[in-house]
Amino acid sequence: MKSALRNALLCFLFLLARPALADDGFGVIMGTVMDANAFALVEGVVVTATSPSLMGEQTVVTDENGFYWIPQLPSGAYTLRFEAQGYKPMARELYVRINTTYRFNVELSQESLGECIEIPGRSASVPLSANRIRAGQSSSSASSRSNYSPPPPPSPYLLSQMSGRYGSGAAVETPRYDTSDKAFLEMYFQGYGVNPTVETEEERFSTFSVDVDTASYSLTRGYLDRGVFPDESAVRVEEFVNFFDYGYESGPDVPFAVHVEGFPSPSRPGYHVLHVGLKAREIPAAQRKPSHLIFTIDISGSMADANKLTVVKQALRMLVDALDERDRVSIVVYGSSARLVLPPTSVLHRDVLLGAIDGLQVDGATNVQAGLDLAYSLAASHLLEGGINRVILCSDGVANNGVTNADGIWARVKDYAERGITLSTVGFGMGHYNDVLMERLSHVGEGNYAYVDRLEEAHRIFVQNLTGTLQVVAKDVKVQLEFDPRAIARYRMVGYENRILAKAQFADDSVDAGEVGSGHTVTAIYEVKLRGEAAVEDFATLRLRYKAPEGGSSREVVKVLPSRVLRPSYASAAPPTRLSYVAAAFAEKLRASYWMRPLTWEQLISLHEGVGEPLRGRADVAELGSLIRRAASLDRRKDRFEQLAPVRTMDFDRVPRIE
Repeated sequence: MKSALRNALLCFLFLLARPALADDGFGVIMGTVMDANAFALVEGVVVTATSPSLMGEQTVVTDENGFYWIPQLPSGAYTLRFEAQGYKPMARELYVRINTTYRFNVELSQESLGECIEIPGRSASVPLSANRIRAGQSSSSASSRSNYSPPPPPSPYLLSQMSGRYGSGAAVETPRYDTSDKAFLEMYFQGYGVNPTVETEEERFSTFSVDVDTASYSLTRGYLDRGVFPDESAVRVEEFVNFFDYGYESGPDVPFAVHVEGFPSPSRPGYHVLHVGLKAREIPAAQRKPSHLIFTIDISGSMADANKLTVVKQALRMLVDALDERDRVSIVVYGSSARLVLPPTSVLHRDVLLGAIDGLQVDGATNVQAGLDLAYSLAASHLLEGGINRVILCSDGVANNGVTNADGIWARVKDYAERGITLSTVGFGMGHYNDVLMERLSHVGEGNYAYVDRLEEAHRIFVQNLTGTLQVVAKDVKVQLEFDPRAIARYRMVGYENRILAKAQFADDSVDAGEVGSGHTVTAIYEVKLRGEAAVEDFATLRLRYKAPEGGSSREVVKVLPSRVLRPSYASAAPPTRLSYVAAAFAEKLRASYWMRPLTWEQLISLHEGVGEPLRGRADVAELGSLIRRAASLDRRKDRFEQLAPVRTMDFDRVPRIE
């Protein structure tokens, strides 16, 4: 009985919480009212709707979030009038149709001011007001409001129902592409080569900036799901390795926990695989900082393709469900120019957010610079002190108007990152995709880069990993391994080619490096050749350098790596270590790494099967096996490789040295 009453109550509350859906036989007008100068929500504005279709008029007053809602309007021509003490009245006309919702956001100018100020031209020196203003109150005296209590966790739901819940209409199917299609061929990637083997007597230090991006893995999966072998330049080994959860434990009293293990290499005789894993401390979801997320959405013509804007909208609907009353969301869109769709709006107004998301439509060319300029201006004017200020760019990365490459806006993005406004990029779609731009922008903006090839991936980024995605716990994180030449003759770092740092940069606090979120893990794979004649207790020293999220001087963690972590065989290593090697080897095979030529696809499949339980039964690990088999069946490079001279063991030692 209690269950039935509870379900009935939930259904009733759900119906009450749907003002974004027009009542049957009527139309709805809704929106927000902003102060054009302070760019703050205005409470107490009288909104009056008049029409020959109405008996009289309908009047409502904006609430504390500047929100108004006028339901049950018959079809016809309407005049909306907005009036508030201290502001110039405004009137607008529109035509209302039944079963349709109209989102009408306005900005009111104060009596002593001129016309509304356009956001793109707003000066950073203009005094900023609080988030909300009561009508009749000056912007300078407005005060912000904040009272937060941790909400319950989001209600669970099945991934198989995502399309129905978060989309409008049927689920988006993964299309198969004609590989000769021009759009599909115009995918822009940049290869960074493959790291060489290094003599420790020449250089015993290996230094790199951490990377928690995962875009390369899901982008490659998008290729393979379409029956296409990926571009070799699209494959970044570290993003394959870091896609998977290795179950690292994190200590509550340390900023990073270190996990190291090794075993003889299955593909390179005489070498060991070294797995180095780091896990940042975890912050409970209830303790996450409040956030202001400015979604900057590409609505240009290229986003009309399958699995682009449609999936963006579905992903954003997921995010709205995962956020809570601590959070505000703004939406900026850009095509040929940029415009504001939704000013900073509390997640408590879920209906307003979803209405704005559902109303997104494709339009224009691609001026990413205009979109980011507007987003950053909005973020700066509503800077959440002590909170998370994040611009999230959702795009296929194509830029054909304004500044069309990452270098053109590098200084601006970097400057805002230093002021606490970070940038994350989320890629969507196949065909006309610019991986280079999306990756570079996220690196400069001190955020992260992900790629959404399916709704499950959107759920992983925006729901499962929400706190880790938003809450940075360490910035400018660098890792340095110092190999003892008495124990290690040679080494090679597998991946991280575009994250390599010089030895001297490790201690240089002016050098930017990667950011790590709550509970994020960073895993690196090395190949090392032991000196058999020397029995050394410790073979390397690991140093980790990082800054607090607020900046300041770096702190350092030092850990000695003992020889006892090296296992006698692949089978004797822990399942997570084996999984990391399979992920790395898969990426190496895809990008035709010289060092992986001896390992056949059949052997890689066997290694995957030997990962061991319980990991091999996990959905993402099982999918990895399926992707390996698919890649093996699609690989048409075999004939080219078979024509090359056989690889000899001695070839591995005759490689370039790092200068």
